[in-house]
Amino acid sequence: MASGLCGDGWAQMPPRAAVQIHPGAQDGEGAPYRRQAWLVPTQDERTPAYAWLFRPPGAGPFRVALIAHASTQNEIRRVQMPQPDYPALVAALVTRGFAVVIPQRLGHGATGGAYVEDQGDCAGPDYRRAGLVTADAIWRALTFIRAQPFAKKEGAVVIGHSAGGWGALALADRSPREIAAIIAFAPGRGGRADDRAGQVCAPERLIATAANFGRQARVPVHWLVAENDSYFPPSLSKQMADAFRATGRDRVSFAVLPSFGSDGHGFAEAASASELGRLLDMELNDAAPKTKRR
Repeated sequence: MASGLCGDGWAQMPPRAAVQIHPGAQDGEGAPYRRQAWLVPTQDERTPAYAWLFRPPGAGPFRVALIAHASTQNEIRRVQMPQPDYPALVAALVTRGFAVVIPQRLGHGATGGAYVEDQGDCAGPDYRRAGLVTADAIWRALTFIRAQPFAKKEGAVVIGHSAGGWGALALADRSPREIAAIIAFAPGRGGRADDRAGQVCAPERLIATAANFGRQARVPVHWLVAENDSYFPPSLSKQMADAFRATGRDRVSFAVLPSFGSDGHGFAEAASASELGRLLDMELNDAAPKTKRR
């Protein structure tokens, strides 16, 4: 699924010719939530990724939340993909004290460059490789933002949607000091094969790869899927989560959310800030930094 329809009239990214080619802020802050265009590193040093950065008031330091967007194997849709913004999710996170970064990965939309996450054909997809490459992109962007003066070095949260969630699961072997929690909204690859609801390419490979990703897992994972998700139905998502949990070393929660709209796969993009905020309060409670008692 191609994620990131620009909502609420948010400004578009400046054209690449008008910006610096090195990572960092590309313009001034704007509304909402101090929105600012950034470039962040990718696997291709010649092609940094466009990203939105949002922050609460003040100098910080703030905990960092990175939102990893969905993807598609369709080249035309991928090239035309708008800059992901997740406005309600951003609102819920910023009002809870997070600096939020949303990079648009290589091969998508304005970022351009080679599509390095290709999973291959439907008959023999390489879901492990696709997930690890996405994880690498997430990690490069997160590491860069965590190094900024406004960011806390510990307690980061990665929130992934669909293919972005799949990449987030591949990051679960990182230190809890670096990533306090992963929230994955309908993670997976190969969903809605041939544009048919509930059809998934080689689902047994997804389950096996989820087990592989969970083997060295150290970060708490919160796996969420809507009852009417047409890409990764709850029955398959539970099998994947169970496989991940069977070999993972830390807590993995799995929850089926009520049906949402015409297709629950869009919950992370289209739910309200209050709905997403309630979920965040539940899922991030255990990921909050603990204050030492005097």
